[in-house]
Amino acid sequence: MQRRNYLMAAFCLLFLTIFTIGCEQRGQTVATPVTIPEGEKDPAVWGKVYPLHYDSYLKNSEKTKGYSRYRNDNEDRLSPWPFQLVLFDGWGMGIEYNEPNGHTDALKDQIKIDASRRKAGGVCLSCKSPYASELKKRLKVDYFSKPYDEVWKEIPEKHSEMGLVCADCHDPKTMDLRINRWPLIEALKAIGKDPDKLTRQEMRSLVCAQCHVDYKIPKDKDNKSIGLLFPWKYGKWGNITIEAVIRQIKEENLREWKHKVTDQKMGHIRHPEFELFSSHGNVHWAAGLACADCHMPYERVGKEKISSHRWESPFKKNMKACMQCHNQSPEWMKEQVLNIQDRVNHMFTKAGYSVARAALMIELAEKNPRSDKALIKKAKEVYEEAYYRNTWIGAENSMGFHNPPEALRVLGDALDQGRQAEMLAREAIIKAGANPPELDMAKIDQIVAERYKSKNGKTGIKPKVQRKAALLVQR
Repeated sequence: MQRRNYLMAAFCLLFLTIFTIGCEQRGQTVATPVTIPEGEKDPAVWGKVYPLHYDSYLKNSEKTKGYSRYRNDNEDRLSPWPFQLVLFDGWGMGIEYNEPNGHTDALKDQIKIDASRRKAGGVCLSCKSPYASELKKRLKVDYFSKPYDEVWKEIPEKHSEMGLVCADCHDPKTMDLRINRWPLIEALKAIGKDPDKLTRQEMRSLVCAQCHVDYKIPKDKDNKSIGLLFPWKYGKWGNITIEAVIRQIKEENLREWKHKVTDQKMGHIRHPEFELFSSHGNVHWAAGLACADCHMPYERVGKEKISSHRWESPFKKNMKACMQCHNQSPEWMKEQVLNIQDRVNHMFTKAGYSVARAALMIELAEKNPRSDKALIKKAKEVYEEAYYRNTWIGAENSMGFHNPPEALRVLGDALDQGRQAEMLAREAIIKAGANPPELDMAKIDQIVAERYKSKNGKTGIKPKVQRKAALLVQR
């Protein structure tokens, strides 16, 4: 009897062990002992070790429509706010400017867009290809200055359309987060933040900040690109403001293009998501949240819990990311986000038309040979300040949600400065003995429709695209 009980106990233990091992093997993220070589770019190789994360990553190529009132994959981003065609006249952004598709399609999007957007040269690849840092190291200044197509051809053919990959954010041996783009390392040092002493939570934002930031492309005397930098020098960790960025643009003359309407050289502002998110006024940053908390929420796959590697707006997942902290319904949270975005869009519309009105008034003043040149010069200086502020929010990809009070502050200043610049130009025209016209929103729309009419259906103003410039009283 004792021997029989012993055998039964041994059998049960063996069965339990086999059952447990079997369950663990089916659910493990690490499916095989494949080693990922240093420098491996192909995400499919990483996917052999991390299949669940790879499946999630592949979903970035799926197109999503109708999830947001202000942002949708691959939509025209100029025509919904017509005043932008006046502000960007003379710049590639004013020819074709679309919403991006998923990160996996970043390079494909760039290859398809109007060639004017790639005029800066190989430097344009810096956030579109995982080969950017290697190309910069090998080609040195040629990486920045050579024509885009010449540098693009240096990418191995099999990866010539490959967008962002695992290697852009992860160490293949430890899977730790790491920074691969040199401008971010230099920018962190510039504000006194040691890039070798970053916390994991800081890294969960900073790997995104490798690209989701404003950047500048310094030029030589022949206007050829010679570098790439983030203008953070006068900012602080947790407070990189538009004022700090403007100071660096002016002091280092980081002006890259000539605005046709006001006939002056200008800098430009590109998607400052990290700067706006981390600046004073954002309750989520103050509470210690990182970009990944909202854009890479945890999800359950079978019995595994992984961080989503489909980088997207919480709107696309019915506010699931928000519900990790908030206990209200998804519908309630959507309403709060839209209330904020509608008000930021109201101010973006008012400020945008104010700045466009200033540009058109300066243009009229310039055409009158008797206009006061000193007044025009002052109007241009104020216009430049207004342009940067309005674009700081317009180019940022959350319609102000990443930091509502800061977005409204910046747009309020842009509105005021646009008005100041307009008044200076008006005074110059009046002093010359002429009567400046009234330019309301409808009149500016009419000017845009006539001046920037699309010749090919791909560039310029597209009348059939849904208008998003709106004042709340118009709803």
